[in-house]
Amino acid sequence: MSSLSERLKEYVAAAFTGIWLQSQEHEDALAEIGRLCSGENWTMAVWDVDRGLQVSGQSSPSSTDPIAAIKAVNSLAEPEGSVLLVLPNFHRLLHGTEVIQAVAHQITAGKQNRTFLLVLSPVVQIPVELQTQFVVIEHELPDREQLLSVARGIATEAGELPEEGPERDRLLDAAAGLTRFEAEGAFSLSLVRQGRLTPQTVWELKTAMLKKTGLLTVHRGGESFSQLGGLDTMKAFCLRALDGRRRNRSVRPRGILLLGVPGTGKSALAKALGNEVERPTLVLDVGALMGSLVGQTEQNVRQALKIADAMSPCVLFVDELEKALSGIAGSGAGDSGVSARLFGSLLTWLSDHTSDVFFIGTSNDVSKLPPEFSRAERFDAVFFLDTPGSAEKAAIWPIHLGRYGLLSDSDHVRRPDDGEWTGAEIAACCRLSALLDLSLKEAADHVVPVAVTAAESVHRLRAWATGRCLDASRPGMYLRGAADPKPTRRVSRPSSN
Repeated sequence: MSSLSERLKEYVAAAFTGIWLQSQEHEDALAEIGRLCSGENWTMAVWDVDRGLQVSGQSSPSSTDPIAAIKAVNSLAEPEGSVLLVLPNFHRLLHGTEVIQAVAHQITAGKQNRTFLLVLSPVVQIPVELQTQFVVIEHELPDREQLLSVARGIATEAGELPEEGPERDRLLDAAAGLTRFEAEGAFSLSLVRQGRLTPQTVWELKTAMLKKTGLLTVHRGGESFSQLGGLDTMKAFCLRALDGRRRNRSVRPRGILLLGVPGTGKSALAKALGNEVERPTLVLDVGALMGSLVGQTEQNVRQALKIADAMSPCVLFVDELEKALSGIAGSGAGDSGVSARLFGSLLTWLSDHTSDVFFIGTSNDVSKLPPEFSRAERFDAVFFLDTPGSAEKAAIWPIHLGRYGLLSDSDHVRRPDDGEWTGAEIAACCRLSALLDLSLKEAADHVVPVAVTAAESVHRLRAWATGRCLDASRPGMYLRGAADPKPTRRVSRPSSN
């Protein structure tokens, strides 16, 4: 992607006199605009409500009147040159009729005297009267080369910056998705604590910074596939798709959609996968994306996906998608189309993103997911997770018995009749056994499996998935009842005599 300077130069050459620059890093953006204006011999003016108007770094008589600032740009116009008036955080002032009208008139006049209004804002909130007059540019988060440049500016002594290799790659992976200012702070803190740049400190600070947005969190648990019994086919698929040694590195994995019975390990697999392939796992809270202001939800979606792209390679996990997209079923009438627009943004990103982000979405109720969500080329595979069969349960029980320290007790080793239990129900039985000091058979009396409490829903899920989804535990398509085929009943025929 071209740099900010290159894009600005093109738009100025094409006489786009209204430019909206979306940026989280105003100081860096102003510095880059300043370098561009100096190189092209343009006049640069900056106005904000605190410092007033500054022209080429020199302060002019201060004024807190935004209309006066907009009109002042005409006095700077030159016959052969261009003038850029940068207005940081001007979206806060674009509410009154007078200000909107002054901006509209100046954008039109700017085509004659080559004066340009450039609004510098962290969000895109253009009044409807001005939407056709502004072109929007995004100031991208720094890439790995830019982050490395920031790191070199902080770690100036020998041994403070890791040598080129896996350790430096892990450091840059940890810093991916941070702004330049945030990366500088994270690197400085690491230098103060460890005397050198390390990914651990950067991850700690990065996790805290992501919490400020409320949209994404970094899952830093210690889960692994060894703690998740069964699901061998799905595990092997994910590991092979994310194998960094794969032959064709130009083909990047998209992700998987997990459908199935609650408690069968969908969320657990998503959280363990990141650790298995040494990628950060980002958890996207779709509920937090919903904003109260018009356009805020769409802005939140774009920002969250933009951060995920910047943090690649990573795993992006969205749990219980059907709850987030349930408003689409009614054509968006219940929420003024917010769910439909959120869904559209997510669909577009799933199809078009080129970053190395492996998306994992889970759902317990496929009937609430729009059919176009699971079409080919949005996901690498759609898996169905049924209740584990006897072989899988034989692997799951020891995991949780060991987790709660029950393997040494002979009463606990004797498993109860687990029927159609999920992995979560086996874990609950072991936890209750340890908590209440009961044998497994006694603790089992306190566990009511979802196959009983939601029998109708489980039946519908299985019926829908048969022949439509891949089986998470066995190669091939999911076939209802394939986990533990019932023995054939033998019927004694009466004698012909």
